Amino acid sequence: MNKIIELKNISKSFDGEMVLDNISLDIHDNEFITLLGPSGCGKTTTLRIIGGFAYPDQGDVIFMGDRINDVPPHKRNVNTVFQKYALFPHLNVFENVAFPLRERKLPKQEIKEKVEKMLSMVMLSGFAHRRVTSLSGGQQQRVAIARALVNEPKVLLLDEPLGALDLKLRKDMQQELKKIQKSTGITFIFVTHDQEEALSMSDTIVVMSEGKIQQIGTPQDIYNEPVNAFVADFIGESNIVDGVMLADYKVKFGGQVFECLDTGFAPNEPVDVVIRPEDVDIVKPEPGVLQGTVTSVTFMGVHNEAIVDIDGFKWMIQTTDPVEEGAHIGIYLEPDAIHIMKKSKYSGMFGDYSSFSNELDELSNPGGEEEE
Repeated sequence: MNKIIELKNISKSFDGEMVLDNISLDIHDNEFITLLGPSGCGKTTTLRIIGGFAYPDQGDVIFMGDRINDVPPHKRNVNTVFQKYALFPHLNVFENVAFPLRERKLPKQEIKEKVEKMLSMVMLSGFAHRRVTSLSGGQQQRVAIARALVNEPKVLLLDEPLGALDLKLRKDMQQELKKIQKSTGITFIFVTHDQEEALSMSDTIVVMSEGKIQQIGTPQDIYNEPVNAFVADFIGESNIVDGVMLADYKVKFGGQVFECLDTGFAPNEPVDVVIRPEDVDIVKPEPGVLQGTVTSVTFMGVHNEAIVDIDGFKWMIQTTDPVEEGAHIGIYLEPDAIHIMKKSKYSGMFGDYSSFSNELDELSNPGGEEEE
């Protein structure tokens, strides 16, 4: 795929605080790319710089080979869908979508054809004469997307556009956005703090923290091969324990030696070991396996979610097997369940479920407005 946008060594500060710290990123034609991270990580500032709503203090924004640092938003071949859809309440659905075309003074018939095509694409064909104030949140969002796409931009920027929708509608719209992106061939740059959204929709995920890019990769790469403890913890659930890489394919943690699939570490190098909760098998406690006590069990519908105390470190295990609170169990790990990461500034900060609850998880990742 051809590069359509290049961010080169972009830095940005607000009131003396570094929001973006020397980031570089290539974005390709016909790509669905997601900027993912917690509130304050710099993802919305990155989007605003691409859209022309903010300007970098250092670095260059290259669009199809041209430097566009100082080009205003309306002169960029880029449109934006915000979390607050910014529709015109006094105009009906047709006129909201037609607005950018009327600004360009296109012929009436061409406007009619383009608007009808867009409304059909977002499944609002019968809504042309409805007032936007009578629409549901999901329908209003579709109108905002149609209006942004009707000018056929090369790039569509989406700033947490699903944040105001309820869970079922959000999941439906994830699928719809992916379909629209594929059918139009327009590059979508999507901002979210929701890991599931990023995993289900994206060709490429850019994980950000503290104004820096932590990892770029496909959803599969990001989930299966996180580069550090922050990425491993932020993308899904992870048990992250201290280990020592004894040699290629051999790691020690929890007082036991395990076979793994990783190589390239120095002998006896301290490492972070990542085990996803769904990759843990519960077995009878016996020599040679990790052993622990189940401290809590939560029924999640498809599986049980157990917290297990292993030598004072609380593991999460997701299993379809019956498991009881207070039980003494063993856990078995296949080599491909064990992922080795180099130590980083995030080591020791994540991966212990001592204080975990679903409610706390929700509170630590609220929706709402992003940083400047």
